[in-house]
Amino acid sequence: MIKYNLQCAKEHVFEAWFDNIDSFESQRENGLLRCPSCNSAKVERAIMAPAIPKKTNARKATPVSDPSSVMQMMQKMKKHVTENFEYVGDQFAEEARAIYYGEREDRDIYGETSIDDAQALIEEGVPVAPLPILPDRAKN
Repeated sequence: MIKYNLQCAKEHVFEAWFDNIDSFESQRENGLLRCPSCNSAKVERAIMAPAIPKKTNARKATPVSDPSSVMQMMQKMKKHVTENFEYVGDQFAEEARAIYYGEREDRDIYGETSIDDAQALIEEGVPVAPLPILPDRAKN
């Protein structure tokens, strides 16, 4: 069952339940849907936000009070990527795009790209994330 927010031509908003989208379309096309306020048969679906259930087993984020633990975590992440992913240098944007569109072998890569190219990848839906920039050694 699907619940839709509906709106008539006079902008009255109401809810109705349907088996599926085809059921809604069929009832609307046959004039079976009526506004409960004004009895208008000119009914359309209204804008509605999805209901996303709260995850009950989600852990609460704990604030990090020790900056050195954040640095250690970032260093571990960067080490994991550099040891396990393929470095593609300044061809990152092209490689990521080709992998995403199935033009190249699916593999984990990292490299460099411009902010504009990274933004374009994100807008296309290509899953990318920046690596943290860390000093080679700790400073006092």
